[in-house]
Amino acid sequence: MKRDFLSIDKLSSGEVKDLLTGAKVMKHMTSWGNSPKPLKDLSVAMLFRKPSLRTKVSFDVGIKELGGHPIYLSDKEVGIGKRESPKDIAQVLSRYVNLIVMRTFEQKEIEEIAEYASIPVINALTDLLHPCQIMGDALTILEEKGYIDNIVIAYLGDGNNITNSWLNLAKKIPMDLRIATSEETLPNEDILKSAKETEVSEITITQDPLEAVKDAHVIYTDVWASMGQKDAAESQAIKLSNYQINGKLLKEAAPKAIVMHCLPAERGKEITDEVMDGPQSVVFNQAENRLHVQKAIINYLMKRQK
Repeated sequence: MKRDFLSIDKLSSGEVKDLLTGAKVMKHMTSWGNSPKPLKDLSVAMLFRKPSLRTKVSFDVGIKELGGHPIYLSDKEVGIGKRESPKDIAQVLSRYVNLIVMRTFEQKEIEEIAEYASIPVINALTDLLHPCQIMGDALTILEEKGYIDNIVIAYLGDGNNITNSWLNLAKKIPMDLRIATSEETLPNEDILKSAKETEVSEITITQDPLEAVKDAHVIYTDVWASMGQKDAAESQAIKLSNYQINGKLLKEAAPKAIVMHCLPAERGKEITDEVMDGPQSVVFNQAENRLHVQKAIINYLMKRQK
């Protein structure tokens, strides 16, 4: 039966754990040069409406390592919603390829693609959610800490798609998730409400970065103005200037806390060079783990497509 990967919220707790275990296995197999080949002789459409470094390269490499053939399609080539409707694009691609990886703006657009596609669809980022990133982050925490259940995570900065996706993971894995942000940059109201109502995790929203960081095991941040918000970068910087991760703030965290950033980073704004290049940073491990967790997601979806 067809399965999509549009949001962590759509997975069970067991499926989340299984994917993380699968990603660990994928990583070991990759190091041995022995990846499984669920995409052997199959093609994957990479439908990208936004620019990308990590997402594009990690999916391209991962698809090839799984035996598949990636086909990159830019927004200029396809013209979603202008040249052709999402419904028609989904049905056409379903007859040419075996999987769709999509990076776009509106969540409703990728949901429409998934609705009309007869093949699996993976969310490679929308303005609302970035589930592949957070799954890779969870893998990184498991590697660095040896566990993830009941981990204390302090997220500082904009309430964006990263924050929303952490909230969705907090519905599946128990954690102490503390989000420090301004009143004007809160995460999605519905996702926040839903995460609190599940009562799986302890969730705190605060305007005080020190309250969030105190004795935390993981310190996480992202750019203050995401793609599509760069015209508001100056106003975002004013709202979020108190939430920079720097050496002084890091001292308030647990002694062996790790620092995470999903990249790209605007060094000197949301995070200092001292911290990002420091011994507690696992930023580039995060970037690598996108490859392994996405291969696990693809493998999972293709097995259920049979």
